Amino acid sequence: MLLVAAPSIPAPAMAQDLGGSETAAHDTDYRGDDFYCGERRLGQWFYCEKPRPKPAEPQAAAPAQSASERMAAIGKELDELKARAILEPTEENVIAYVRFQREQLDRASTFSDTWQRALWQNPEIDYTLQRPVSTVAKRAWSDNRTADRDQVLANLGQRYGIFYFFAQSCGACEIFAPILRSVAQSHRMPVMAVSMDGGPSRDFPDYVVDSGQRQRMGVPGNATPALVLFDTATRKTVPIGFGIMSADEIIERIYMLTNTKVGSDY
Repeated sequence: MLLVAAPSIPAPAMAQDLGGSETAAHDTDYRGDDFYCGERRLGQWFYCEKPRPKPAEPQAAAPAQSASERMAAIGKELDELKARAILEPTEENVIAYVRFQREQLDRASTFSDTWQRALWQNPEIDYTLQRPVSTVAKRAWSDNRTADRDQVLANLGQRYGIFYFFAQSCGACEIFAPILRSVAQSHRMPVMAVSMDGGPSRDFPDYVVDSGQRQRMGVPGNATPALVLFDTATRKTVPIGFGIMSADEIIERIYMLTNTKVGSDY
């Protein structure tokens, strides 16, 4: 009778009271028995709880390959295809290697062509304008350089002098002394001959015997013949070279050491 008298509560209202506004949110939070966990929601048990999935961590994008890495990969692939074609010389392997090699040759040809066109259209990066390589231009450059060099050396004797270290027992000195004398006479440059062993020189009879001059000048070693340029303005010495040198080589070295900056002539 009590059960009959008790007011009946509609099932939907009861479900609303139990779940409230969280009904929709918990629809995906249960698993297991559909009757107990889903439809009736009779209690919350371990077998009704559904773990929420962890949010996926964003994956970092792979860094792009640098140009040098791409070049290394191409070289590695070419070596691999070549080795495979040699070790397993099937038609497919040989064709794969030849095709890949041709692709790289085409790429190199495109680079070479672009390089040449860039030099033609941008004179500031064309090194051949400073040091020509063609026959006609190289001859003109050489003639102009010789004229400039001779003009500079014509007045060089007013400031510079040459110390010539020799030895009577030095066979190379017998060959080199006449060459040095002709250069000194043609360019009017004074030469002071210094004998390292006290012996005379036929080409430079007004010599002096070394009494420490070489050491005070900072000329390394005792090799002969040795040429040293002396600057009367700065009182500094500049070694020109050691051993036998041609006349043109002597003039070229003196010109470069006195009138050009390091790296400007190359």
